[in-house]
Amino acid sequence: MSDIAAALPPRYLRTPEAARFLGLSGRTLEKHRTYGTGPTYKKIGGRVVYALSDLQAWAERGTKASTSDPGVGRVFPARRHPNIGAR
Repeated sequence: MSDIAAALPPRYLRTPEAARFLGLSGRTLEKHRTYGTGPTYKKIGGRVVYALSDLQAWAERGTKASTSDPGVGRVFPARRHPNIGAR
């Protein structure tokens, strides 16, 4: 990380901005939040915000080198999953 980035405060995005950053619709990101399958978020004054680093980390969990690569993690679809508890 550069010295300039280290000196800046963390950047937070509201749901519409975070969804655009990930290439998702705002509604899909809301569903991920409901089902506990999405990136971590914070509530500040009743508003949902996402740290850029949390969005990037969640997206990185889906990184694969090929179709047979198990990858480092899994990004679930935005729906209920029996092995994922609600946050």
